[in-house]
Amino acid sequence: MVSKTPRKKPGPAKGDPRVVEAGRRGGEALRAARGPEYYREIGKKGGQSTRKRHGADFYSTIGHMGGEAVKASHGADYYAEIGRKGGLSRSGDDAIAGA
Repeated sequence: MVSKTPRKKPGPAKGDPRVVEAGRRGGEALRAARGPEYYREIGKKGGQSTRKRHGADFYSTIGHMGGEAVKASHGADYYAEIGRKGGLSRSGDDAIAGA
């Protein structure tokens, strides 16, 4: 008979402070060794792979789903609020706007 309880993996559990600290240190070492260009490169490769696997319309679909989730959790007025804040932060940027 097969047991229905999941097998416990050896070692510290995910989220254990030792695991979190080890991940943080590893990430810092990688950033120091490879630099920011490495992250741009792997991000671009990931985006290209996702586009190839799911199609370009996939990004539109997941963006719409994310927007609907934000609207459900924050309400439709949230978009007006952040738009107003964005407009205020750019109001001093006349040189950028070409004025």
